[in-house]
Amino acid sequence: MTAVFLALAIGLVLGTTALNGPVADSLSDQVSSLSKKNENLRDQVGHLEEELKKQEQFVEELAPTVLTGKLAGRRVLVVDISGAKAEQVDGVRRMLEIAGAKVTGRISITDEFTNPAKNSLLVDQVSKVLPKEITDPLSSAYGAESAAALLAAVLLDHSPVVPKEARSTVLSAFSTNRFITVTGEVSETAEAVVLISGPPSTDREASKRNDAVVDVAAQFDKPAPIVVAAPNASGDGNVIGVLRGDPALSKSVSTVDNVSGAVGQLVTVMALVEQLGGHAGHYGIAGGASGLLPKSEKK
Repeated sequence: MTAVFLALAIGLVLGTTALNGPVADSLSDQVSSLSKKNENLRDQVGHLEEELKKQEQFVEELAPTVLTGKLAGRRVLVVDISGAKAEQVDGVRRMLEIAGAKVTGRISITDEFTNPAKNSLLVDQVSKVLPKEITDPLSSAYGAESAAALLAAVLLDHSPVVPKEARSTVLSAFSTNRFITVTGEVSETAEAVVLISGPPSTDREASKRNDAVVDVAAQFDKPAPIVVAAPNASGDGNVIGVLRGDPALSKSVSTVDNVSGAVGQLVTVMALVEQLGGHAGHYGIAGGASGLLPKSEKK
């Protein structure tokens, strides 16, 4: 019996040794092939990234040809919300300035503003700093809605005119309570507004927070032309998707769903030109977009 097991063991050793060469060679070939494929994929990714950079550079260089003078002398307010990225906001502002717009101010609406737990504080804040010149009803029990209406009234053209001191009081109070952040000075009221949003909220209060973003857009839309821009239109409660799906707001608010790059930032300004001409449109690459840019610019 011992002799049998010894023979089997010797056979296994000899068999393994015989197979070792071909198996090892095969594995080595596979590893080499995978390594080359990975290298090719890295090269392709690098090429695509470089191509994207060149495309962005092309749009930046094209912008003056497309935009110069289109918003000459027009007063535009820049507002961002829902964690919009600074580079996207700065990109839109740069395009506005290329078009000749005067940016009257930049306001960042914070997560505290859209936090439903701060509703009562917002309502109370509005009642405390409401200028006497604002006689429009702001009695909503929903803080984000009434606060957005107040901000729109003091930051955009309003009749009767809200004094600069009253505007400063409102902005100071909202800033102190961390509902907004004001970058630089608000020089004067604006006749149009660009609202740049980040992605929709996904926390436990996401539905209410996302509704608040839509309310801000709706309230700023009432007194002035507005374009709402975001990096995409995906996700539950995304402001772009909601606005495009709303029968009333879709006819008055313009949207752009690809503001993460220079193309979307350029189109955002084109859409504002169209808004100031009395027309709304929806642009980008997501569902509900009527095209990449306003029709008047396709000629």
